[in-house]
Amino acid sequence: MSTPIGGRMPLLEHLREFRRRLIFACVAILAVSFVGWFYYNPIISALAKPVCDLSLAQQQGTSHCGALYINGILGPLNLQIKVALLVGVIISAPFWLFQMWAFIAPGLHRKEKRNSIFFLLSATPFFAAGAYLGYLILPVAVKVLIGFTPSSLSNLVRFDDYLDFVLRVILLFGLAFELPVFLVALNLVGFISGRAILKPWRMWIFGIVLFTAAFTPTGDPLTMCLLALPLCSFYLMAGCIALLVDRKRLKKTLTA
Repeated sequence: MSTPIGGRMPLLEHLREFRRRLIFACVAILAVSFVGWFYYNPIISALAKPVCDLSLAQQQGTSHCGALYINGILGPLNLQIKVALLVGVIISAPFWLFQMWAFIAPGLHRKEKRNSIFFLLSATPFFAAGAYLGYLILPVAVKVLIGFTPSSLSNLVRFDDYLDFVLRVILLFGLAFELPVFLVALNLVGFISGRAILKPWRMWIFGIVLFTAAFTPTGDPLTMCLLALPLCSFYLMAGCIALLVDRKRLKKTLTA
């Protein structure tokens, strides 16, 4: 998309560009969702593992699997659609992250665009690492939450609600791990300095802990620490990288 003279676009053009990028992202998610549709059984077995061994239940022909159940005539269809969309959102993450960055990139100078390739190369592995960590803590989170059930009562979990919980955990961890990528990318394009990142470190640490406490689906300290500690480490690492970039940029300016 061509930009007007001076690299500025009117508001209407910004809205059109945002709609265009949003359509591309949605089409990519829907296209990749076919993978989740065709591989529904192995995916649903992996997601249900923290609560029940679905594969074993299917082999034995049992009608129940742990505390999970599906309700209603449309329940099985809705569940398969949700699983397909979940797979589409996670697998197509590199593409929709690229669309998000491409919406910002037209306003950058040529050199800044070249430096911002860091974002495209780093966003995907960080998102994948966060999503994988979220999947790994699912058994811990499920065990803690179900452990609050009184011993005299049974806890039946609707599979739709359980899948929403899984989606929140995986996406929350995946997106949270993008924090250092955004900080370093903004530093590379000159929007924020390393000093500005690290100076309010107390506020950053407090904000990260508050974020994990507010948005993690479980309230247990273990799950919060598993998200807060990596985020704090990534924040400090991003600030140190930004300082090195600033020092290198200053040296080039002085020698020019």
